Amino acid sequence: MYKYETIFIMKNDITEEQKNMIISTVKNYLYEKGKITEEQDLGQKKLAYECKTYTEGKYYLIDFDANPEAIAELEQMYRITEEILKSIVVRKDY
Repeated sequence: MYKYETIFIMKNDITEEQKNMIISTVKNYLYEKGKITEEQDLGQKKLAYECKTYTEGKYYLIDFDANPEAIAELEQMYRITEEILKSIVVRKDY
């Protein structure tokens, strides 16, 4: 297993219930495929540039351990979730 960090930006006009549902979906997937070591709700922030007509978004950060095969499926999950504007998964090398 390798250490990874993912951050995803959700639309700023979603409800708290929608936000919690997205976060729990991602976390449940990561619990199935690995282990979450840290998570942090970074709150609502201004985007560096406009994305899909949005200028602000809700940021969420998760550090986790997983096998490389799990990353492709996680990225696919991000792409098909309409409420997620942007996401990134980075392998941490220490």
